[in-house]
Amino acid sequence: MRTVRFHENGEPVDVLRLETAPVPEAGPGRIRVAVHACGLAPADWALCRGLFPGSLPRGIGCDVSGIVEAVGAGVTDVAVGDRVFGTVDFAGEPSAGAAERAVLDHWFAVPEGLDLIRAAALPMALSTASWHLARLGLAADRTLLVNGAGTTIGYAAVQIALVRGARVIATAGETYTKQLRDLGATVVGYGEGLPERVAKALGVGQVDLAFDAAPPNGALPELVEIVGGDPKRVLTCSDVAAAPELGVRDTFHEDPAKRTDDELFGVFPEFAQLAAEGRFTVPVAATFPLADWRKALEISLTGHARGKLLLVPAGGAD
Repeated sequence: MRTVRFHENGEPVDVLRLETAPVPEAGPGRIRVAVHACGLAPADWALCRGLFPGSLPRGIGCDVSGIVEAVGAGVTDVAVGDRVFGTVDFAGEPSAGAAERAVLDHWFAVPEGLDLIRAAALPMALSTASWHLARLGLAADRTLLVNGAGTTIGYAAVQIALVRGARVIATAGETYTKQLRDLGATVVGYGEGLPERVAKALGVGQVDLAFDAAPPNGALPELVEIVGGDPKRVLTCSDVAAAPELGVRDTFHEDPAKRTDDELFGVFPEFAQLAAEGRFTVPVAATFPLADWRKALEISLTGHARGKLLLVPAGGAD
């Protein structure tokens, strides 16, 4: 099969290549799919650079949708031919989702009404957003600020919070301002003076919690101010370098014992069904044939993809 992977760590443009590799086997507790679509994310480029080091070669692309081809020992909830979406076993396999075949370690049925392109955009944004909001203690009586609501994770977080009954203030650029307002969020612009803009938009009450999903831009001190000066009410999944000095919570310092499969993936059936009904989405910016993976990489590295970038290997079927 064809797959995009790296044999040494380094800059993705230097170490990644499209090559031919053996079709992986579905081991115990795993399934293999014919990949219809694979989502790319900045996390893939961090893996190339050495995040979570492991045996090489290694593939990219953690989010996948496709058709089940093989079922490993102990798997009883899917059958060959089923449409599924989920996450690849990127640590245990020498290839990942950017391939014609992939081994999944977590998977869920694609409900009727949800196509495989939109399904492939869901996993990372949905699991990351839902897990961070759970860690923050989001509830229906809270007001949440989502910084970076135009990112795929931020956009997912806004929708999850609204579904849960929270009031949401979102920072975003012009690309998604209208969509976020149509969802029910109050939208304010980025940049200096954020606390003043938020206070004006808020009117009465206070911002209880802040989730930072924006590319690092020095906003964390203002987010702390917005939530009343308590840095423990701010959680970032992006600016992990600046967070510790400010006392802000970040992804890598949250209790790893609480990072359970249920917390990471338990919301998938609910929100996949909402996506099938048109009530939840992760924006898709563009799709590319597997052979054009470098174009997707170039766009992603600009930091302005404006939605999920997906590879669609030849032969995938909806």
